[in-house]
Amino acid sequence: MATFYIEQFGCRATQADGAALQQQLLARGCTPAAQAGDADIVVVNTCTVTASADAQARDAIRKMHAANPTARVIVTGCYAQRAPEELSQLPGVAWVVGNSHKPQIPELVGALSGDRFLPLADGFVSAESLLTAGGSPERAPEKIRHGNIFEQKLLLSTPVFGEENHTRPTLKIQDGCDSRCSFCVIPFVRGRSRSLPPEMVLHEIRGFTEKGYREIVLSGINLGTYGRDLSPRIELEALLRRILDETSIERLRISSIEPMDVTRDLVALFASTSRLAQHFHMPLQSGCDRILAAMHRWYRAEHYARRVELIHELLPHAAIGADVIAGFPGETEEEHAATVAFIEKLPFSYLHVFSYSKRPGTKAASLSNHVPGAILKRRARELRALSHRKAYAFRNSQVGRELRVLTLHPSENAESNQTAALSTNYLRLLLDETFPANQWLQVTASKTVGDHLLGRVL
Repeated sequence: MATFYIEQFGCRATQADGAALQQQLLARGCTPAAQAGDADIVVVNTCTVTASADAQARDAIRKMHAANPTARVIVTGCYAQRAPEELSQLPGVAWVVGNSHKPQIPELVGALSGDRFLPLADGFVSAESLLTAGGSPERAPEKIRHGNIFEQKLLLSTPVFGEENHTRPTLKIQDGCDSRCSFCVIPFVRGRSRSLPPEMVLHEIRGFTEKGYREIVLSGINLGTYGRDLSPRIELEALLRRILDETSIERLRISSIEPMDVTRDLVALFASTSRLAQHFHMPLQSGCDRILAAMHRWYRAEHYARRVELIHELLPHAAIGADVIAGFPGETEEEHAATVAFIEKLPFSYLHVFSYSKRPGTKAASLSNHVPGAILKRRARELRALSHRKAYAFRNSQVGRELRVLTLHPSENAESNQTAALSTNYLRLLLDETFPANQWLQVTASKTVGDHLLGRVL
């Protein structure tokens, strides 16, 4: 059977899709290659959230083809769903498979490794079909048209390991999004919100605990909408309660959650147990009401501030992070300043800052008053500087506190004689001793060094 390599880009949801593909390919008898240059087939799992993500994927495909011209490249993921024709023109690309048909890639790999082309679905187009349409045999790649992503109900969900997930596996329990933010292309490349049934979630988590994992991260494209598509319907809070009641997982962490899904009951649940990590990442995007309205966000700055204040009231040491977009079309200097002032006054622990990126097909892309590139970059720099100040202040506020931390995989350590560890409130600590990964320790945070805290084991 063929050797394969999967090149991953993008968010945890994309990484979970890639993990599922790898598992399926292994089950078919394919052999993983250590690097793209050694593989018969390279699967490039793309992101399209920004123009730079698109460029990064194109650059990687060109480099992989140059290094391994005989490999057949299959491009999939969100970029492949959005612009299959664009990707099909890149050298070395054999097939472009959108998210709508991603589950069929293992069957496609089986066909390619047998040097034949199997008509797997109506969306697949043979080389002969392209030639009939006027292509040339040398330049026309075989490919699959992207289908209607909104017809898809399948949720690829396989735990993600590796990179920063050696110790803390990530489980995708939700995919897709029913919102229509004016800047975001993701709903159009991932489809409607769909959820992993609670029994399957519980089954996966029980399997983790049996293997000795102590922290699991639950992720999704729009995690707060978990369960609203299921029958019977279940809310995220109810799922979390079932996990706490019906499994023995020691710590559960959630990824990004929209501010309007952060209710008093949900925060109270987090405050009631040490088994839920004290960490909330809530996309903000802007602190200006006019810009929020133009973005088609469902809240205003005052609503968001109330959520932050609620978390801080019930969990005064919780980590609170936010996504912020710099330079949305039409944003004035005064509106940018309003966002900066809004962030300044709230107890954020960190920010993820994005420069606005025009995404084809979104409402914002059609606006005429785009912010000039130089101004956009300057505003992003200002927001990142503010993020550094917020993160530094939060780390310093924890100096002298006793923290329960989980030791991480040795590959995540800064030095060979140190151990990296993570606290419930998402602080990275370095310990001047070596400890095995996946071990609980009680430490005192002694001082800030760079982006870390030094910890002294008690």
